[in-house]
Parts: sequence; C-alpha cells; structure tokens
Amino acid sequence: MRIFSRLAIAALTIHSLTFAQVAVPQWAKDAVWYQIFPERFRNGDTRNDQTSPDLEIGPERGWNISPWTSDWYKLQPWEEKHSKRFYGNVFERRYGGDMQGVIDKLDYLSDLGITAIYFNPVFDAISLHKYDASTYHHIDRNFGPDPQGDLQLIKLESDDPATWKWTSADSLFLKLIRESHTRGIKVIIDGVFNHCGTRFWAFQDVVKNQQRSRYATWFDVRQWDDPSTPQNEFKHKGWWDVQELPEFWEGDSSFARPVWNYFFNITKRWMDPNGDGNPSDGIDGWRLDVGNEVSHLFWKGWRKHVKSINPDAYIVGEIWDDASKWLAGDEFDAVMNYPFARAVVRFFIDTDERRLKPSEFDRELATIRKDYPGEISYVLQNLIDSHDTDRLASMIMNPNRKYDDQNGLRNNPNYDVGKPTAGARRLQKLILLFQMTYVGAPMIYYGDEGGMWGADDPDDRKPMVWQDLTYENERSHPVPGKTRTDDEVRFDKSLYDYYRMLVRIRKENIALRRGDFTRIFVDDAKNMYAFKRSSGDNEAIVVLNNSDGAQILDLTIAGSWRYRDALTGTIMEGKESLRCQLGPKSGAILVKMK
Repeated sequence: MRIFSRLAIAALTIHSLTFAQVAVPQWAKDAVWYQIFPERFRNGDTRNDQTSPDLEIGPERGWNISPWTSDWYKLQPWEEKHSKRFYGNVFERRYGGDMQGVIDKLDYLSDLGITAIYFNPVFDAISLHKYDASTYHHIDRNFGPDPQGDLQLIKLESDDPATWKWTSADSLFLKLIRESHTRGIKVIIDGVFNHCGTRFWAFQDVVKNQQRSRYATWFDVRQWDDPSTPQNEFKHKGWWDVQELPEFWEGDSSFARPVWNYFFNITKRWMDPNGDGNPSDGIDGWRLDVGNEVSHLFWKGWRKHVKSINPDAYIVGEIWDDASKWLAGDEFDAVMNYPFARAVVRFFIDTDERRLKPSEFDRELATIRKDYPGEISYVLQNLIDSHDTDRLASMIMNPNRKYDDQNGLRNNPNYDVGKPTAGARRLQKLILLFQMTYVGAPMIYYGDEGGMWGADDPDDRKPMVWQDLTYENERSHPVPGKTRTDDEVRFDKSLYDYYRMLVRIRKENIALRRGDFTRIFVDDAKNMYAFKRSSGDNEAIVVLNNSDGAQILDLTIAGSWRYRDALTGTIMEGKESLRCQLGPKSGAILVKMK
C-alpha cells in the first residue's frame, strides 16, 4: 500500500509537471472557428467547374455540374438516366465550389466575427471530399482558375521539391491566405498523412512498376502482381479496407524515410511559401485527419518541424475520444472536442435515458477539463457538428440516438430530413449560447448560422445556402415510399444575426475566452445550470434554462452588484441576492459592470 501511494504521488507529480510544461498558441484561445468544405461553400468561378473527363465519366452519361440551388434529393435528368437511386448519383455530384468563392465571401465571415478557418482537404484529388490526395504539394486544380494549365505544369515535375511549380490554384490559395490575414483571420488546412488516393503520383508508379518502383516501400503492399498470370494479384492495405484510399506503410520507425521527407517538404511549402524564413505568407496550422492512426514517433518529429517554421502554428488532431496521449505538449496543441459535443447532445437534445441531468452534465464537463492540461482546454475546438456528423439542427430534430449513429437515411430510413421547427431553432440558439461562453474555442460548421440542416454524409455536405440566391423547396425524399413536408430553403437572417451577436459577445469579453470557469448553480429538478467565467475585472455569469417551462433562479452574491444582460441590454443591480427569470429553453449572459 505504501509503495502504491508513493507511485501514485510520483505519477501525479509527473503528470502535473508535464501539464505545466505545455505551451499553446495564444491566439487559438481567442479563435472563433469556421469549418469550410470547399466544394460546397461557394462557386466563385464557373470557368473551372469540373467536367466529365475530370471525373473519368464517359460522355454517354451526359453528366453535368449540379445546380447549386436545386432540391437536394431531386435527381437531375442526367442522373435519372444513370440510376433512379439518389445514392447511386450523389457522390458523383459536383457543385463547383472553389477558392475564388471563399475569397468572395471573406467579408461575410469577417462580419460574422470569424477569426479562424479550418478547411477540409484542399489538395488535388478526384473526389468531392479530397481525402484521396493525388498530390500534397498542389491545391486542387479545379479550385483554381486554370485547371488544364495547372495539369500541364504538374506533368513537368518530379519528386524533387526543386522542380515543384506554383500552379494558378496554388497562387489563388496563397492570395486567399493573404486576404484572410488582412482581415485578422487565421487559416489551417487538413493534413491527411495516413493515406492518399489511388491517383497519388507515387502510388501510380507502384501500380505500374510493382516492386521495381522506387516508391515500393512507401505503401502497405500485401501482394505483388505476378506478371506470368493473366490475373492482377496486386493487393494493398486501404484505410478501413477502402481500396481507393491506400495507406502509407508504417514500421517501427514510422513512415519510410522518403515518405517522412515528402511530408516535411510539403509542410514547409505551405507554411512558408516563399521560403524566406517568415511564415506570415503561409497557413497558420494543421488539422490532422485520423491522428490516432499515425505513429506518435512521426507526430513528435513533425511537430518539431512545424514549430521550427512557425512557433505560433496551431496543430489540432482528429481524435474522437480521450486524447491525453497526444496532448502532453510534444505532439498536438489540441483536438476536435468530440467528447464535448457528445455531452452537449445528451444534455440539451436527448429526452430519454441518455439525457444528462445538469449535475451529470457538470461532471462530464469537469472530466473533460481534468483530462487535459489547463492551457489546452482553452484551445480545444469545441464543435457540435462537422462533415462527419449530421448537422446540429437535424440532431435536434432526431434526438435519442448515440452520437453520430443512426444519423442518415442509409442506416435509418426513419431519420427526419425535414426543416427544423421553431422549437428546434430555439434550442439551437441555447446550445450556441453555451458553446460561445464555455471553456474552449467554438467551431461553427459552414451554413449552420444560415439555417442549414441535413443528415450525415452526404446530406451534411449540401451546397451553402446564401442570401443572394433563390433555392428550390426541398420536397423530394430519397427512400422509396417515404414522403416529407414541402420545405422552403432560404438563408435565415434572424438566426445569422443571433450567431453574430453571440460571437461579438464572446469577443468583447476576455473572461469568455480566457477566463477561469466556476460552476455556481445546478438544479436537476428545474433543469438549470449556471457558471461564472472571470478574468481580472471582467466577469460573466451564464445561466441556462434547459427546461420546457419558465424558471426563476436566485443567486446569492456578496455585497452590491451591477450586471448587464449582454443578450438584451437589460441592466440589473442590487445587493446580496440576484434573481434571474428565464423563458423555456433560454439563457442569459450577465456581464459584471464596472
């Protein structure tokens, strides 16, 4: 027992020392993140729209770019000729989103209050999602102004970085970075280092030359082709057995050294494009896809490389569960905070046995904070939804499911794809209030602020709803025999204004970004929860009424006090006791006045 106690004390001491040594980019504490899925955000240049040869689709199909404003589930004439099934067509759809479209809408993001963009993959790839890279040193050619010219430039290159050109798409992306930085917006991109696509230049060489290829050690090849037989015996490991996504081979020393070098080279290319030692012209960090499927050894070495280029760069990993092994200060700065998302859904949305009472919700949040160093808690990406889940508004319309489960029509034909009700929007606003006031950096998935809804992939990747466009109603249903309501699709200006207000309140109060967190009230019977954020003389009390009825909260506060409700502008003052009256599914942000 004595030995165990000493070991426990030692472990706690080491853990504390490790936590104390962690340093994070300070700007990330103040970030309001916005996730952009590039192909679906905005078509700013129709001249670069993909054609059927780009997708290796024969002309007999009559394939074409999908109309941006069409009914999502409705099949276009050329789609009906190919397949009567929605899911037989949707993954081949392209809507023409590109980098010019993002540049055109940077002022929209700035007006919303966004300070950091996370891009889903932007590197050249044939898919709509770009997680199947053909190269990591070029932006997708259809995201730029001259796809065919870029393709010819790329053909002149070798694996030697000295031969790499800057394509028109690359140059436009660098312009996007400059324009973002001018507006005070940071930019990070998806780093997909576990796997690539079958059209990746090195993999293509392996397919052609087999074990004679100079890149044969790059990939996890399970069987080589036998040229003496008519069959093709070539087999490789794909991510989750998806053959279109070949995995890079990792041994005891991580990737093969040439792969390691390639990733280091492309990292520097995008972080310091002109190579002058000043990273201000490059991206501000990376989001690392399936971060738990790449070796710790690589991440440790790669982090040193990243920080040598830009000490203030932000590294965030995709880890869905406890990520403490990656957050000791020598790998990632943060992770996408999916445990936070799960807790939010169970507290605010679920109504069955999954539902968390306020006291249970408080314990869940405390556990997440305890798992990570304090500094890291402030820079976690606090998301609710993403390109890998159903959208927040549709989560509310479909409660009482395990997070990210049974959330699409392919595995749950009873999933409600309809437009969110007024009650759902009220709850969405309450969730946003909490997200914008809690510890960590909130992240908005593109279009949530404008009222978009949708099930899991592919429905969470609809074209962005813009105020200047007129959309068809959604009235089609992809499941045979199922019907739905005839739903108007339009930009929700009222919801956007609420998002904008909450972002502004967060930015105006350092306590909400960097302040201490103190739980001050929990009432399971009333379904109410309140906490305080404080930093120096800036203090905010956040009160949440998660019940379906009006509630009154009485708080004891020593001495005289004076607060302003940041949502309504109402000024409250008194002594010792503060009474707060809240309608159903609503909240308050009480900022202490000086």
